[in-house]
Amino acid sequence: MSATHLLLVLDLVGVLAFALDGALTAMRRTTLDLFGVVTLGVVTAVGGGMLRDVLLGELPPAALRTWYYLATATVGGLIAFWGHAVLTRLSRPLLLFDTMGLSLFAVTGARIALEAGVGPGQAVLLGGLTAVGGGTLRDVLVRTVPTILAGKLYAIPALVGAAVAVLGPQLGGRQLVWALAGAGACAALRAGSVLRGWQAPHATLRAPDELEE
Repeated sequence: MSATHLLLVLDLVGVLAFALDGALTAMRRTTLDLFGVVTLGVVTAVGGGMLRDVLLGELPPAALRTWYYLATATVGGLIAFWGHAVLTRLSRPLLLFDTMGLSLFAVTGARIALEAGVGPGQAVLLGGLTAVGGGTLRDVLVRTVPTILAGKLYAIPALVGAAVAVLGPQLGGRQLVWALAGAGACAALRAGSVLRGWQAPHATLRAPDELEE
């Protein structure tokens, strides 16, 4: 399997994982019918990639140029809707699907950006956008605080994973190995944030009376 085909496979696995995550999250937070659940699953799955493609000038976005992105996202939404009774009994299903989607999208989004001709720094940023964009759109649609603003590590793991995937090959080694390493780093940071309470440093604003002392 060529690197391009493997990148596509990883991208589609991320689409399916994020569609499951988005649809299950929508059912947990709101009361929606089948159309609403599938729609939020699709938005979560392809929203970040579409934002990336628009910024790269790749129009129409890949999700609209091909059939398999939207088809995979729709299947994920339907599986979540009809199989939620089974999925919600699994151990931390939302964390699993969210972590998979975040990790895979961070590295595939960055690699796609590189192949489009942008520099390493821009590729890392676009990899992060690919990973968090869809979930942010979903949270806005269901009127909740986006995960990237909720205090736990989310955008930072995506950026770290994208950076490993982009900068690693410049040190030597195969792109696939570094892509998997980036996905692993992202997954480890995200899981640690949820399971161990890891957080990014917070700014501490002193009260006006304290500043006068």
